[in-house]
Amino acid sequence: MLRPTPVLYVSDTVVTHVSIRRSSAKHELSFTTRKTLIILLFCITAQLSKRMSRNCFEVEVEVEVEENSFENSGRMMEANINAPNIANHIDIDQAAQAQREDEESAASSTNSNMVKWRGNEVSKKEAKGLRHVFDNLQDHFGRERPDPRIRFKAILAHPGQGQIWNGDLDFTYDINGDQCDLAYVGMDICVDLKPKLVHKHGQPMLKDYGNSWVYVYLPETTLDKFKSYVKIGTGWDLSDEGTVYDPTRNLVAIEAKLHHQSGQPKPSFWVVKEKDASASAYGKDISFTRVGSIQDVNAQPHQQHVHRGVGIFSVSIEVEGSPNFKPTPGAGDEAKLTFTLVSVRTWGITDCVAPIVYASRK
Repeated sequence: MLRPTPVLYVSDTVVTHVSIRRSSAKHELSFTTRKTLIILLFCITAQLSKRMSRNCFEVEVEVEVEENSFENSGRMMEANINAPNIANHIDIDQAAQAQREDEESAASSTNSNMVKWRGNEVSKKEAKGLRHVFDNLQDHFGRERPDPRIRFKAILAHPGQGQIWNGDLDFTYDINGDQCDLAYVGMDICVDLKPKLVHKHGQPMLKDYGNSWVYVYLPETTLDKFKSYVKIGTGWDLSDEGTVYDPTRNLVAIEAKLHHQSGQPKPSFWVVKEKDASASAYGKDISFTRVGSIQDVNAQPHQQHVHRGVGIFSVSIEVEGSPNFKPTPGAGDEAKLTFTLVSVRTWGITDCVAPIVYASRK
């Protein structure tokens, strides 16, 4: 690292005495000629430059000027030793070095807390949560975990127009005592990629199915458990809007949104590897292979079935209110949830679920 070299300047003033103070030691030098002073200061400057490259220390330079020197020189000139100032140089250098070290330390600390997860740079804690939910399929709602170790929370905001207040559900996972916040939650589901009757009597039905949305089916008890967590975490009761109940099978169908527009990451579709297909425990000795997006899989005729597995969602919540008054739980209003399917891990195809073929009565 290059450091600025102290510069000492001597005017035409007659200087008779120089005192240099370094730490607690003080060195005094006396001389009678200006030439001697210049040579001496040059040596001091060179020595300071060498030492500054190794250690920063305080230097005080005191100059005594002969009283009649201005008269003798015939003009008023300042007697100075310009190191603009040596102490200033060192202070500036120390401050710059400290700032660089702080920045490097902060960058190093930041980098040390960042890791790669599936090509994305995330914090270590977030990566821990992502692995827990996406890779190990832990603490999702379903038969493997009756009471997932998750807390729900949501903050509603008004978008500036209309009557609806909305927000996103956030999920805090308790992973061996470590609290990890994520925007995602998993549930046991079946995702329906069966072809749909898109026209009935000339009328469009199930528009854009398989591209911007799909049906997912789950046990009614699983949805009820999820609702209970929403109630505990946010205080809100939930409406049944957007759900279709099949009482004969105790199943519920949810319209799940899919990211599909340009610039949005499309939901991924993963299938269990054959050697792991018979494994009975979620997340243990099981691995999956990504075969594309849900939209890609939906376009393949041999994949157009109902697939069972674990769906991972982001969830938003909205409540009708007024622009001037924020709705509060317990006042009789119900909240509506919107599920966006961001990834699915499938065990295979199932024939145990009767898919919805056309728009059902809700």
